[in-house]
Amino acid sequence: MSDNIQLNAEPRVDSGKGASRRLRRTGMVPAIIYGGDNDPTNISLEQNTFNHELENEAIYTQVIDLHVGQEKEEVILRDLQRHPYKNVILHADFFRIDKKKPIKIVVPIHVLNAEDCVGVKTDGGMMTQTVAEIEIIALPKDLPEYLEIDAQNLHLGESLHLSDIKIPERVEIIVLTHIEDTEHDDHNLGVLSVVKTRAEEVISDEVPEAPDTEDEQAEDGGDAGEPEGGETTEK
Repeated sequence: MSDNIQLNAEPRVDSGKGASRRLRRTGMVPAIIYGGDNDPTNISLEQNTFNHELENEAIYTQVIDLHVGQEKEEVILRDLQRHPYKNVILHADFFRIDKKKPIKIVVPIHVLNAEDCVGVKTDGGMMTQTVAEIEIIALPKDLPEYLEIDAQNLHLGESLHLSDIKIPERVEIIVLTHIEDTEHDDHNLGVLSVVKTRAEEVISDEVPEAPDTEDEQAEDGGDAGEPEGGETTEK
């Protein structure tokens, strides 16, 4: 049994917007398989089953065994069109893979030891993640589900960059492939940082008032209608 994700589909003959709308009304998702040496193939998948499979994060980055009738295609999920507010998939694109050719995919970045981050636990800072996913290139058999970056030793005011990500063997982050000096290259994007919390920023921005001088205290102490000397006169 293959370790690949398994999906079932049916071939379809009709194409076009009208045919796709009719298909969706029957609870099916119109889709297409393309790439490789074969012609594009129109297929359909059962909406509820496909939606359930999409809850598995790995389906977006791993090779899929797509069973179309009695045939099987090895593909990756290239694109999804979702309804703007309903939990409905409008269309799916699957790309045929060649086991001997590297392919590019976008994978999520998972943060390790976020709860033990020194900058948060000890320094009292707040962690921010500025890059949540990144494009990589690898052979189909080497594609990772995700990449990891370890936040445990990250202090307040420090950042971790793409070059700090744990990268499996035979996998490359595309924007780093031609960088010679990762410490001085704009492509080595910051991924994680620990910054001051909003409360700390407000406190640090406050400028303490200077204490009143004796002359200012004397001026503040008198009434506006009282003559100099502090005495009143009666007529």
